[in-house]
Amino acid sequence: MPNKFPLWKNLLILLIVTFGFVYAAPNLYPPDPAIQLSGQSGAMVIDQVVLDKIEGSLDEAGIAHFAGEADGQTALVRLQAIDQQLRAKEVIQANMGGDYIVALNLAPTTPDWLRNLGGTPMKLGLDLSGGVHFLLEVDLDSALTTRLEGDLQDIKAALREERIRYRTFEIRGNQIIGQFRDVDQVGLATSLVRTNYRDLQPQIGPSQNPLSLVLNLSEEASSTIEDNAIKQNLTSLRNRVNELGVSEPLVSRQGKNRIVVELPGVQDTAEAKRIIGKTANLEFRLEAESKSGETFEFRNPTVQGPDARLENKAVITGENVTDARASFDENGRPQVNITLDSKGGWQMGHATRDNIGRRLGVLFIEYKTKLEKSVGADGELVITPVPFVEKNIISLATVQAQLGKSFRITGLDGQRESSELALLLRAGALAAPMYIVEERTIGPSLGADNIELGVKSVTLGMFLVLLFMLVIYKGFGVVANFALAMNLVLLVAFMSLLGATLTLPGIAGIVLTVGMAVDANVLIFSRIREELAAGASPQGAISAGYDRAFVSILDANITTLIVALILFLIGSGPVQGFAVTLSIGILTSMFTSIVMTRGLVNLVVGGRRIEKLWI
Repeated sequence: MPNKFPLWKNLLILLIVTFGFVYAAPNLYPPDPAIQLSGQSGAMVIDQVVLDKIEGSLDEAGIAHFAGEADGQTALVRLQAIDQQLRAKEVIQANMGGDYIVALNLAPTTPDWLRNLGGTPMKLGLDLSGGVHFLLEVDLDSALTTRLEGDLQDIKAALREERIRYRTFEIRGNQIIGQFRDVDQVGLATSLVRTNYRDLQPQIGPSQNPLSLVLNLSEEASSTIEDNAIKQNLTSLRNRVNELGVSEPLVSRQGKNRIVVELPGVQDTAEAKRIIGKTANLEFRLEAESKSGETFEFRNPTVQGPDARLENKAVITGENVTDARASFDENGRPQVNITLDSKGGWQMGHATRDNIGRRLGVLFIEYKTKLEKSVGADGELVITPVPFVEKNIISLATVQAQLGKSFRITGLDGQRESSELALLLRAGALAAPMYIVEERTIGPSLGADNIELGVKSVTLGMFLVLLFMLVIYKGFGVVANFALAMNLVLLVAFMSLLGATLTLPGIAGIVLTVGMAVDANVLIFSRIREELAAGASPQGAISAGYDRAFVSILDANITTLIVALILFLIGSGPVQGFAVTLSIGILTSMFTSIVMTRGLVNLVVGGRRIEKLWI
């Protein structure tokens, strides 16, 4: 029968239309402004008691809220007004203290049945819905100190090997200072340093103590160390952001010692803040055999005791870790399986080979920020973040045999902490600690007026296209307009399902998609008119119009799709957003303008004897 689809094809069209409406529907439910709280450590429990304390502090401050919830790891309270978020964050942070992370959030309102089907709203870029903004400051002095500490240990070993006697060698500020008993030993030590440590420059001057050797890092070396620290921290942050799965993040350097992180459309800002702001590292140190070491407390003192003394020099650090994966041991307890690079494997093997029977400690180092309260000159409460370093021993186990490149860490507080530790180590060690100096949600970068104009342009363009199709193609224009609307529904559905991020350039891609979808129907309907003018029957004209226009439509869309893919591969940021929207739009428009419109035409006029087409 002419112009009739088989039942399976009609059912397929109906199934795709249903799919589009279901997965585009979550975008009809705007999120609620909310405050989210979690612990500095993944092992902290956030229960109903904590939630009641949060809600009580908001009630005292007169901030309207509703629908508080706690799942043991995080607590979330929804607010009535978005302009209350910053004030609510300050109130909760002041009441809960520095052991908790308080973050701004947007809580989804998608119905449970849609979420159970995997439906989520489409992500919007920074220029449309904003996101979360972090400004981190890198402690470059710490990077210089770390380098000096390494040089100090090497110089002491070299002096002992060359039998050059000294009284003391220590770090003071950004200098290494050695004290000797006679001038000859100072000369020998100076010659050794100049020969083997070219980045260290002995300080020479008339006021210099003849029995002292003062070493300074050269300006070039200091600059290189600081620059490398920033670059390594940038790489580590990018890896952490990738682990979070954030679309189109911005991680860039600002000034000499600051890094900006912008996460568009991020939902779990508390989790992002903990992972990005947490600057943790590991050091593996042998237990000290004398009082020359340093005493550290255990993270879990009930297991191995209150504290232990470890050597000052680390065998290896987190910088030697190439891979880290969270898992469970044979007793079901959380652990982290670690793989070292070749240098770290050699150092670990060399250290453990000569120290079988001694205990090896795993030192967990965290750079945190605590909040100190004070009263300002105007009588207002002032909360000042103060950075500090916390070092605890995770485990202290006896070395039974020589260790190699692969081993495991146990003694963690829970599965969540093991996962976080594995993520941080896998992302790469930080060359220097970082502290969050600013955190805020950012609104549309191009301004609300530009966003409004962008939406108006899409609406106006859509209206004019619909009007044009109705006037020019009459009844067939109605079919094309329905297909055009479904094209937008399917486009939104696929972008939501794939987690693509919509930006203003993406809106431009939608406008272009609308034009291309209509262009396909113009080719088809014009071909039908030509067939009718040539004397073809209405049914024959419809069949020939779709069949003969298909090749031209396919060629045009394939070439455009190739360009979109190239833009995605070589572009970045907004260009990729445009390319993604355009690519998805091309595929959906091919379906709606060819398959769907023909299905609708077949449903209305297919298989019937008609004398005239309303086109």
